Amino acid sequence: MTTLVPILGDQLSHGLASLRAVDRASAVVLMMEVAEEAAYVPHHPQKIALFFSAMRHFAEELRAAGWRVDYVTLDDPANTGDFTGEVTRAADRLCATRIVALKAGEWRVLEAQQGWPNVTLLDDDRFLCSIDAFADWARPRKRLVMEDFYRLMRRQTGLLMDGDQPVGGQWNFDADNRKSVPKGHRFVAPIRFAPDAITADVLALVASRFGNHFGSTVSFGWPVTRADALTALDDFITHRLAGFGDYQDAMVTGEDVLNHSLLSPALNLGLLSPLEVCRAAEAAFHAGTAPLNAVEGFIRQILGWREYVRGLYWFAGPDYTARNHLGATRPLPALFWGAPTDLRCLSEAVDATRRNAMAHHIQRLMILGNFAMLVGTDPAEVHRWYLAVYADAIEWVEAPNVIGMSQFADGGLMATKPYAAGGAYVNRMSDHCKTCRYDVKQRTGPNACPLNSLYWDFLARHEERLSGNQRLWRMYDGWRRFSPDEQARIRAQASTFLARLG
Repeated sequence: MTTLVPILGDQLSHGLASLRAVDRASAVVLMMEVAEEAAYVPHHPQKIALFFSAMRHFAEELRAAGWRVDYVTLDDPANTGDFTGEVTRAADRLCATRIVALKAGEWRVLEAQQGWPNVTLLDDDRFLCSIDAFADWARPRKRLVMEDFYRLMRRQTGLLMDGDQPVGGQWNFDADNRKSVPKGHRFVAPIRFAPDAITADVLALVASRFGNHFGSTVSFGWPVTRADALTALDDFITHRLAGFGDYQDAMVTGEDVLNHSLLSPALNLGLLSPLEVCRAAEAAFHAGTAPLNAVEGFIRQILGWREYVRGLYWFAGPDYTARNHLGATRPLPALFWGAPTDLRCLSEAVDATRRNAMAHHIQRLMILGNFAMLVGTDPAEVHRWYLAVYADAIEWVEAPNVIGMSQFADGGLMATKPYAAGGAYVNRMSDHCKTCRYDVKQRTGPNACPLNSLYWDFLARHEERLSGNQRLWRMYDGWRRFSPDEQARIRAQASTFLARLG
């Protein structure tokens, strides 16, 4: 009697519930590279290569640990191209009497799993908050405020806690983490991992099959094994964590990483666990090598934000990605796929995305997401783009960040207000405006920063829907202080830009 254990590309952890639930002697692990998963959106070539290389390395580790592994490569002539086809084929080939699998991390794949024959699906216990526990927390609440959830998780895990109170006397040091980078400041470049023979083969395969996708593999240097991921974690803790807090919201021309960790792909693949990453950061604080504002801010992104968005994704239901509260219908502007733009902030963020399959959270939220929302882009198209281009974009974490946080398309289930901003924000948090073709201080005129008129036009377009939001009253008060003539000029400026954008 053979038990088939399918393992997906974001389940690369040796302690999986599905592996713990079976007898190694009678089990066969199935791993599958399938065309449907590589191309249901046009994934960045680095993202595809990262998944396939990490999967192949993990399969080798499982074999070394005594597991029998059936691995189906993308270029296998018999490959059916989708999970269900490969699971069915493997079950027949191996005469499997049952299938034991970990529940997939997104609705689309879970639905497919539920149709597999003789399958037992197990909860994914690699997270710090279960789906059921999050639902119990969320169900009685009118607003799902992340800060409330984060404090609950701090208490449950004991991270940065002194008894029942937070270390340092406050829960959140976000106000200390919005500093501009001083001129001439130098950042320590993160460690990169040279492709080995397995990764080199994968990169060649991806180039031949997906070379027409947006993005480049030239700079590929992601950790593809747990050992590499642990090295990357140590590199971050040693060289960048101490400065993470101060400059986590900053943007610097020519600096792709600053003090960010670049650990989210390894976390989302399963090469690292969220608790071990948080504990490593906490240990640095207690050792005196990283300040509290940096450590708290970093832990909040994982213990608070990452766990929160995963819970919200499952709580909101499978139709979440179709929500469109603001009624936005514009097609995704071509600049997101690399078409030229004179807006320096946008060109920097898109170029970093193209080269690295990565951009940090402020670029994603306050540059790319903000622009998409201001111009009225269909949130479903924005969602598909983010899902395609970022190495760490798995739908459970990407969709709430885009649909809820970035585009306000869920109407406030997640965010208490739209994260809309004009040029002043970009100028405050970056050096991009100094070398931009536009003048960030002008609202109208041929040299005016388009973000300024787009920001006010966005508020004016949605005044009926948004003016009752208590967090926006200052913005609407500012809009109403403009004379009718000035309002008309601003909206005309925005209309001209939008017409050219189309």
